Amino acid sequence: MKLCIIKPPLPFGWTPVAPPILEYLAALTRRADPSIEIELISASATPDVFDTLECDLASISLLTPTSVPGYLIAEGLRARGIKVVFGGMHASAMPEEAKQHGDAVVIGEAESVWPTVLDDFRAGRLQPFYHGEQLPLDNLPTPLYGMLKGGHQFRIVNTSRGCPYNCTFCSVKPFFGEKIRFRPIDDVVRDVAAIPEKMYINGDENIWWQGFEQRAIDMFTALKGSGKKWMGFGSLRPVLTPEGSRMLNAARESGMLTVWVGWDAISDESLAAYKANGKIGVDRERAVRTLRDHGIDVSLFYMLGSREDSLEDFKRSIEVADRLGVSMHPSLVVPYPGTELRQQYEPYLYKDLGWEYYTGAYALFDHPDTAMTPEAREEAFYESSLELLSLPRVLRHMFKVPLSGFPYAHILSLMNQLPVRKGMKIAYEKWKAEKKTVRAKQLID
Repeated sequence: MKLCIIKPPLPFGWTPVAPPILEYLAALTRRADPSIEIELISASATPDVFDTLECDLASISLLTPTSVPGYLIAEGLRARGIKVVFGGMHASAMPEEAKQHGDAVVIGEAESVWPTVLDDFRAGRLQPFYHGEQLPLDNLPTPLYGMLKGGHQFRIVNTSRGCPYNCTFCSVKPFFGEKIRFRPIDDVVRDVAAIPEKMYINGDENIWWQGFEQRAIDMFTALKGSGKKWMGFGSLRPVLTPEGSRMLNAARESGMLTVWVGWDAISDESLAAYKANGKIGVDRERAVRTLRDHGIDVSLFYMLGSREDSLEDFKRSIEVADRLGVSMHPSLVVPYPGTELRQQYEPYLYKDLGWEYYTGAYALFDHPDTAMTPEAREEAFYESSLELLSLPRVLRHMFKVPLSGFPYAHILSLMNQLPVRKGMKIAYEKWKAEKKTVRAKQLID
């Protein structure tokens, strides 16, 4: 039996990060049945393999912006007699939709049901839906790091699942639950040691949680001997707690170079509407400066164009980047299926826009401000994004990276921003061509 594990192509091209589901699901498969032949495919890196791909079963992991190409891949494989099982956040949020394009859907986490999926396939009794349980994380296999080819330079390590916060836009809590489940620290150290590269990414939703600062310190201390550099995603609230400074020092000593922070919104009104205050804390600018004072570079991720935002917020984001000395990575608001924000925005959604528009580069809903037309929001998004990612700004930011991280953090700063810059320019050209086509059609009509 041969299994192909597939990650559909990303909207704006290849990135150097290995999709974590590929090598992890390969490890789950190897544990369940070592006789199964496994092939891993990152479609962003190898988009032309599907016409000649040979396997018995294909597993395709879906995010919302990759669901449409994922369905197209599945339909092509099924036309050749290959069975397809879907998983991932989008398939879990929209299982009936996914089932229309495949033979089975794994809803939720895979560990509890994946051996059953494989057994059922071999027995010819594949079920339409499999419901995964949220199990303790004390027996997860090490991903088969290095199995995926294609020049990927960063592998991802996960150390926890779940999120207690109530941010309306987030898919993590609906998928992984509100209880934080931690992996044993020894298992994390084992996985980091297995990564072939000298740098890696901690892929947790949050590398440190308020109330669990000591756990973070213990983990960072255990990772100190790895000799590897890393980056991760962290909230701001724990940074300013009494244990915050000790935690940041431990993170820096363990090899942490960069933290990606959810800034979430430029305006306080939008931040409150998203219910994101809980993870942000009371003084987010001071928290960012504290991170930088501890020798950690900071990249802020945030959304623009919500129903509480104005066109001024697009310009203000550039001021924030200049004031704080950080890199900024915006997206337009995306009401993902399964989230509270989706429910709130349901009356205002543009129903004619399919999932292929859910990339963070399109206006997806009506706005109460008549100046915030879809085209105005999209154009302001590209203008501010391309300004933030302009080559002079990218280089200026590199020189603002704390010297304690030299040279790795400085190289990493370029590697984080230049691929995004390239993808943004590709998206912008595509957007301009689409608008030109629409205008030409309107003139003809």
